Amino acid sequence: MGKPTGFMEHPRELPADRSPLERIRDWQEFHLHAPEKLLKTQGARCMDCGVPFCHTGIVLKGMTSGCPVYNLIPEWNDLVYRGLWREALDRLHKTNNFPEFTGRVCPAPCEAACVLAIIEPPVTIKSIECAIIDKGFEEGWVVPEPPASRTGKKVAVVGSGPAGLSCAAQLNKAGHWVTVFERDDRVGGLLMYGIPNPHLDKAVVQRRIDLLAEEGIKFVTNIEVGKDYPADKLLKEFDAVVLCGGATKPRDLPIDGRTLKGIHFAMEFLWANTKSLLDSNLKDGNYISAKDKDVIVIGGGDTGTDCVATTMRHGCQSLTQFEILQKPPMERAPDNPWPEWPNIFLAGYGQKEATAVFGRDPREFCVMTKKFVGDGSGHVKELHTVQIEWQTGDNGRLVPREIPGTEKVRPAQLVLLAMGFLGPEDTLVDSLGVERDERSNAKAAYDKYATSVEGVFAAGDMRRGQSLVVWAINEGRGAARECDRYLMGSTDLP
Repeated sequence: MGKPTGFMEHPRELPADRSPLERIRDWQEFHLHAPEKLLKTQGARCMDCGVPFCHTGIVLKGMTSGCPVYNLIPEWNDLVYRGLWREALDRLHKTNNFPEFTGRVCPAPCEAACVLAIIEPPVTIKSIECAIIDKGFEEGWVVPEPPASRTGKKVAVVGSGPAGLSCAAQLNKAGHWVTVFERDDRVGGLLMYGIPNPHLDKAVVQRRIDLLAEEGIKFVTNIEVGKDYPADKLLKEFDAVVLCGGATKPRDLPIDGRTLKGIHFAMEFLWANTKSLLDSNLKDGNYISAKDKDVIVIGGGDTGTDCVATTMRHGCQSLTQFEILQKPPMERAPDNPWPEWPNIFLAGYGQKEATAVFGRDPREFCVMTKKFVGDGSGHVKELHTVQIEWQTGDNGRLVPREIPGTEKVRPAQLVLLAMGFLGPEDTLVDSLGVERDERSNAKAAYDKYATSVEGVFAAGDMRRGQSLVVWAINEGRGAARECDRYLMGSTDLP
């Protein structure tokens, strides 16, 4: 490294975010750009650790540690420190098709696995990654690169989320004719409609989609394979198919009162909001509004945080977020050592905004919702909850136990269910006759991606279940490699 002692001389320093009270007035991204001097200083903190753990993604105790797309992090940190931005961009694009996405929405398991994090705050890997690609676009270095020749093979990619886009990009580089099918009216899947604009500006997504189209990828929208486009026709018209439809079946909460109006799945809420925002700047009214309502978000994670942030921008009257799990500790517990993902208490951008407005963190932990109660006209008006504690059951697993006397009635005119996803929807998988695993995902071995149907591959959340954007990119790239090998007998794709 250019600055071997940088980690001893410079503290971790992140780029500033816009003020919570300012940013909830609009739908722009909440991050601010960091000055180049700061980025160079932070790159200097990369400590020439000898055996870096940051760039190899593995799963430890069910959580990701390190970078699943194997970003060459120490290399581009050093290049940024030395001011060699173009070279840093080349290194970044070697492993990651879309660093502008991961640099914004990835939870940065690379930083959790940073060797410096054993004793000090880790290197600001994520913000440096984002700065490299943003500078690349600003300088005009990111341009369409269509393949020099074509193989004549045709591949259908079903789903245009991060797995589908990365798969399509790699297959196109190999020279195949790629058609991406998307059932929504815009390309991008989760990136377009599942993540709100303040977290990921849709102009950033569209910019990359336009680039892929210029490189020769064909995008077909408003077509649901298995419904609008027969599966047998897909198999006849294409030499191979890659399924990247995601895990879009939401986990429900089947308790009394669930059918009342005003109770929505998180993605129903987020999807409609972003579509209305893009179509009319919310003027068409075709979205679920939280304005002047008591809102309860059930469930945490990134989706729950995005729901919190969206309701804050609507102007909700009050906001509470329920977590059924215990509140995490402020620091790593003894059974959660480095380089595991640190299970510690952190506030996301949405929680920070709610705290700034209401004077408290909206989250309440160990809360179980018992029933929904209506107002007499079919609309939810309140939730009945109880506190729980987690105890070890007979099988050794933790089970919840209700605490007597902790029952509460909570007012709510809008309830958002953000409790995760159970797997892919049935239409696509069943129409193709693809075998499923025990969790209902498309059955295909990791690093092979071939399903039970000849010439059909599966990648991303549709294969592995709900996961991170960076894992979707990893699997999309891997599925492209194996699809190329299937079509050509060998492959040069990484």
